[in-house]
Amino acid sequence: MEQFIQPFIKIVENVFRVVCKTDVTSGRVFFVSKDEYESNWDISGIIGLSGQVIGAVAISLKDKTACQVTKILTGKDHDHIDTLVSDTIGEIINIIVGNVKKDFEEELRIKISLPTIIKGKAHSIVWPNEKTRIICIPFTIFSDHEMCLSVAVDPTK
Repeated sequence: MEQFIQPFIKIVENVFRVVCKTDVTSGRVFFVSKDEYESNWDISGIIGLSGQVIGAVAISLKDKTACQVTKILTGKDHDHIDTLVSDTIGEIINIIVGNVKKDFEEELRIKISLPTIIKGKAHSIVWPNEKTRIICIPFTIFSDHEMCLSVAVDPTK
């Protein structure tokens, strides 16, 4: 499992360092079932996966964190989740999953969907498969903010 998770962690760290000019630190990875998955996030950017695997990857943040990331990228202050903040989170998940896809190209043929944004306090994510376990990778950003990358993937073979 370690060889599967490490590319996600490295890519998230790299995307935030290069694109957002800030470091993130990964926490302890944990698993949850679809029934146990609870969200305390304000916004999530999700990309579906198909091909030799089916599933989805989501990045979830609190509104304050999403606004701060958007400010770094646009130079404009945001005090709530608006269209620009939503677009920013969609672009970040797109960059992350696009790079993950590239990393796994030799092993797996993966197609990715366009990003979907879900926003609202404690929103729910409907995962693609009933039996899929969700891998949650927590990250610390801006030294005291949290975000989470959730990965739910099943091979189709």
